[in-house]
Amino acid sequence: MLQQRKITLDEKEIPTHWYNIVADMKNKPLPPLHPATHQPIGPEALAPLFPMALIEQEVSTEKWIEIPDEVRNFYSIWRPTPMFRALGLEKALGTQSKIYYKYEGVSPAGSHKPNTAIPQAYYNYKEGVKKICTETGAGQWGSALSFACKLFGIDCEVFMVKVSYEGKPYRKVMMNTWGARVHASPSDLTNAGRSILAKDPKSPGSLGIAISEAVEVAATHDDTKYSLGSVLNHVLMHQTVIGLEAKKQMEKAGDYPDIVIAPFGGGSNFAGITFPFLQDKLVDGKKVRAIAVEPTSCPKLTRGEFRYDFGDTVGMTPLIPMYTLGHNFIPSPIHAGGLRYHGAGAIISQLLKDGIVEADAINQIECFEAGMLFSRTEGVIPAPEANHAIAEVVRQTKQADKEGVSKTILFNLCGHGNFDLSAYEQFLSGKLIDFEVSQEDINKSLAELDTPAIA
Repeated sequence: MLQQRKITLDEKEIPTHWYNIVADMKNKPLPPLHPATHQPIGPEALAPLFPMALIEQEVSTEKWIEIPDEVRNFYSIWRPTPMFRALGLEKALGTQSKIYYKYEGVSPAGSHKPNTAIPQAYYNYKEGVKKICTETGAGQWGSALSFACKLFGIDCEVFMVKVSYEGKPYRKVMMNTWGARVHASPSDLTNAGRSILAKDPKSPGSLGIAISEAVEVAATHDDTKYSLGSVLNHVLMHQTVIGLEAKKQMEKAGDYPDIVIAPFGGGSNFAGITFPFLQDKLVDGKKVRAIAVEPTSCPKLTRGEFRYDFGDTVGMTPLIPMYTLGHNFIPSPIHAGGLRYHGAGAIISQLLKDGIVEADAINQIECFEAGMLFSRTEGVIPAPEANHAIAEVVRQTKQADKEGVSKTILFNLCGHGNFDLSAYEQFLSGKLIDFEVSQEDINKSLAELDTPAIA
């Protein structure tokens, strides 16, 4: 069985509940604060933006949250997703370690994002919401929510980070195909966008800016709610279907990971694959490592500060306890647009602070080298975001081989790169360049923060 390449599950094995890691954390995440008073906020403060069912999940400390049958029914379009033993990659690396990957690129949107887009659209539908507004970086989240909104007959409006809007046109076409309206952000449609353009007419945009625009639209229209594809507690929880399935698949393979790896933008990808395994670490003392991999151009986990900060650029959201580079930080225009976010979710920030999880930062050329190796040995062209996980896998196998030990490594192949071929074209032609933010730029961005520090 250990040499079996594909490890599958039956449809009946789709998880019936999401796992809420907060229930097992010794140190719970600190509460969000009101942006003006800096006092802890209650669920009522989130009511203008989210349906109450999602707010209840956001603040819940229950360990298991039941997945509605309607959501599981739509999950069954592509779930359970397959897991593979990466025998070709292992052979190419000449490693004695075993490498497994969970492949989320089989979803209609081509990534893991529909795992939370569908329940978010469902709960909005149940409360009679007519329209949802959101942001998207590289377009994976925007396309996932567009798909989900179409399933429930909800209008969808998306503010897409400008550098991705211009560089990844087919992501926009996907969203349009599912009926969404898509705007390049910063735009002249909102006060937030206009204020950014007034300062920098050529701004490439950022996820923080796009969030500001989407939140503004939702907050100023009674028929509209806001939806976020990462960072928040309920979003991370929805993604745990990935790791819950992965645990069953590892059991079928007669194996268990020493290391679990995923790319890191705001946290949903990483949380999805790692949290169910971290349950074993928190509850049973299992010695499993969880490594979040971010770009060197946006290194909030490895070089940021743990403090309260806004989730958006303009400062419209509640203050979140996070590892951050500062909400005004504008990352370099790397191709992994989904990882260009200034901060990290509160749960993962607390886990990192407590030493429960680890983080690494890798430049994009090393990531694309790893992605090319993977595509030529395993057949799937990975999304630029997923390349970060693969690059870390390569690092970990080399380290294990150097130490003369064999490790079992699991990573989340969060999506395919079929709409990112322009990035691969740049890599193949030698035009791709690395971006590594200077400490001076990080210090400058953090110095602009006037938000509460965390002791």
